Amino acid sequence: MRRPVNRLRTGSALVALLALTTACGLAAEKPADQATSTEPIVIGMSLPLSGPVADRAKPGMEGYQYWVDELNAAGGLLGRKVELKVLDDSFDQQTAISDYTRLISQDKVDLLLGTFSSDLNIAVAPVAERYKYVYVQPSGGADEIFARDFKYLFFAQPATTQKLPDRFVDLIAGLPADQRPKSLALVQLDDPNTTQAAKLFGERLGALGVKTVYNKTYAPDTSNFDTIANAIKQAKPDLVINGSIAGDGISLIRSFQKVSFSPKQFYQLNTPTDPSFAKSIGASSTEGIFTYLAWSPEAKYPSNAGFVAGYTKQFKAAPSEDAANSYTAGQVLATAVKAVGKLDQTAIADWLHKNTVETVVGPLNWDATGRPQGDMLLGQFQNGKLQIVSPKSAATSADVLFVKPGWSGS
Repeated sequence: MRRPVNRLRTGSALVALLALTTACGLAAEKPADQATSTEPIVIGMSLPLSGPVADRAKPGMEGYQYWVDELNAAGGLLGRKVELKVLDDSFDQQTAISDYTRLISQDKVDLLLGTFSSDLNIAVAPVAERYKYVYVQPSGGADEIFARDFKYLFFAQPATTQKLPDRFVDLIAGLPADQRPKSLALVQLDDPNTTQAAKLFGERLGALGVKTVYNKTYAPDTSNFDTIANAIKQAKPDLVINGSIAGDGISLIRSFQKVSFSPKQFYQLNTPTDPSFAKSIGASSTEGIFTYLAWSPEAKYPSNAGFVAGYTKQFKAAPSEDAANSYTAGQVLATAVKAVGKLDQTAIADWLHKNTVETVVGPLNWDATGRPQGDMLLGQFQNGKLQIVSPKSAATSADVLFVKPGWSGS
């Protein structure tokens, strides 16, 4: 069993319930005739609304809220209004386990939707499986989650962590040998997703002759990255890959700026898709940074333009990838429920295993373990905007910056 990652807050009691819509009492047993019931369909979830990744969970919650508002405006689900019950797990595994157990066994919610991060989903997915509840997670692609052959688990992104390096490594492999980076620094948060990704990047780039000269995993409560930044500077890597999740990635860049170190190439997980990223480090400092994308507002999938416009109107800000991933999880669940025509968890799971769902991240289909069968996009900041640079079929920019300019002011 994996050693639990230390948290800023552990062993906390269940937090107060957040009502995203008008609260309604839940009956212990649901009516047999679901199609004619007037009771709302209640969907439960627990999100890290406080703690170190709260800045990513808030837009994720808004993505869920926009999805349910849109669904209700179109008549609801199976002719019934949909309501959300949301708990705050404070980014703590034990709290998340308790929350989902409560939602199922005490609150008796009709359906579940997933939480954020691989670390939390590793803990929660077994709860849903034990109670035979379909569990569509918007975030958390570590392969450890899918190695247990769960029937009711589905990931609402195009691919898992196993495929994160693909686009970038293929890009590097396509360069003449004398233009490829010669050395690599890996620095990653202690999280199943980021540590697995770092290992894969190191292995695949190593096969191209890129030597790892620094490798460091840091604790979730790390706040000062100056020592790490100095050590990386001393190692003099051409390429730095940072397995970050949220504010940790911004803090590392600020430390790089502080010690006046700028690698020739910089790839960062997760953090660059946060709407506050450019403002936090300076817009000109984003130039040339690579990241993977599960979603893009520019993608031409049928429902995407409507989602971007509707979300922006409701929340007075453009959606982030976290919001899009939550919305996607809702799309997946609603599509399956409508297709099955009833709240039958096993029938919903069986349908998802056999069918493809059209979403704002593209068409999704899954193997027997809930792994999606698609690929991520490769993004790069160019002139202050996050562009798609691979694959060519989806690219919003035909150019790729292979040498990152220095940080602004450095």
